[in-house]
Amino acid sequence: VFDLLACRLSLNYVMTESPCLFWLPVDHRRGGDAPHQKPCLIVGDNDARTVRTASEAQPVSFHLAAEADIPALLEGVDGVLWTGSPFNMHPSHFREGVTDTRVLLDANQHTLTLELVRACVNQHVPVLGLCGGFQEFNVALAATLHQQVHCVPGRTDPREHAIEATGQPDAPGHALHLLKQSVLTACAGANSIWVNYLHTRGSHELASGLRTLAVAPDGLVEAFELADAPAFTPGVQKRPQWQCGETPFYRSIFRRFGGACRARQRAHLASLES
Repeated sequence: VFDLLACRLSLNYVMTESPCLFWLPVDHRRGGDAPHQKPCLIVGDNDARTVRTASEAQPVSFHLAAEADIPALLEGVDGVLWTGSPFNMHPSHFREGVTDTRVLLDANQHTLTLELVRACVNQHVPVLGLCGGFQEFNVALAATLHQQVHCVPGRTDPREHAIEATGQPDAPGHALHLLKQSVLTACAGANSIWVNYLHTRGSHELASGLRTLAVAPDGLVEAFELADAPAFTPGVQKRPQWQCGETPFYRSIFRRFGGACRARQRAHLASLES
């Protein structure tokens, strides 16, 4: 941590701005073929590259970070972004039992990220939660999820098999109604926009302190932010890292995230120099 901070301060003397960094948490997977699989800590290539390009900020990961390390590590970055994982959050994190044993679960996968969300909120760090990261954001602040959205009366089935018939699961799937005069309407330039959707879970309720930014046609909340937060704090159920190059709305979300990270960076460096 201290080496990272020292490096950033040194770079600031030789560059107009040191690299803007955002924390992209790693995913827990098993790599290789059975019976020789090994546990791996990875980040998605498309996630890292897309956000790096669109936000003009550099992703960094702390593969062996522990909860106790979070405060110090946050001092070395300018923002945090969560993209979720193929492993769903264990429902014990939102005080429920498992309703579908076929769903991929990891009881330990989300312990660090949930604590990281809470630390970012307390320290006013710019954040962006995408898809599963949107769900982590909500649960970290003591809300609950629908484990099976397709089983909730009146909700659309957002699972992969219900969408894959189109041959383009990353293509726009439904119109999203955006709250007027919000950061997302500024990104979209409209009050409604078509977006992709592919998930098994959804918000059952919003945590205290969150404000709805967008809802799906079936009424499911698919975007929110911290109410009255001084930093950039949206969470979105969709995956704007998909088809970002062809979708101005998605690119604008990442540009604003990058801008918020650079603003924190400038304020942080100015405080260290004063």
